[in-house]
Amino acid sequence: MESATLSASKEERRAKVIEVLNKARAMELHAITQYMNQHYGLDDMDYGELAANQKLIAIDEMRHAEMFAERIKELGGEPTTDPAAKTQKNQDMETIFTFDADLEDNTVDVYNQFLLVCRENGDSISMKLFEQIIDEEQAHFSHFDNVAGHIKNLGNVYLSKIAGTSASTGGFGKGFVINQGAA
Repeated sequence: MESATLSASKEERRAKVIEVLNKARAMELHAITQYMNQHYGLDDMDYGELAANQKLIAIDEMRHAEMFAERIKELGGEPTTDPAAKTQKNQDMETIFTFDADLEDNTVDVYNQFLLVCRENGDSISMKLFEQIIDEEQAHFSHFDNVAGHIKNLGNVYLSKIAGTSASTGGFGKGFVINQGAA
């Protein structure tokens, strides 16, 4: 640990952790609205399978937002309710999944930096929380990147295979990662 970290009070260190947890929560709130907006659009375009996965990933992001909020409350902070960015609406098929892959790739990078802030400020619990969520965000990135690649390489052939598929996630969706058996 750096000497500055050692000389920082417990309250100062805790405040730094709460700050990154709230930044992460704001990113999750943005992802929720972004992915749900895309879910509705994909469903309207009759790409049910893609819409269903978009919804499940949004549910994962909701779970992440709540996990961050719970940790913030445990540390005595107040969880933000403001998303980190505005929702991009009316995206076309060529944009959605590349946009989302970039969003998830950035999230993994930023969360790794936030994990280091937690480590530097002696909060192993928040650090482990970031480790768990980074793994799930990486699964989201892989999904979005794969779909973007299929659309780029196969275009309408791939999209015609998906057209008309069911958007049902059945009952109460557990989320994409849990649905894939990864969590």
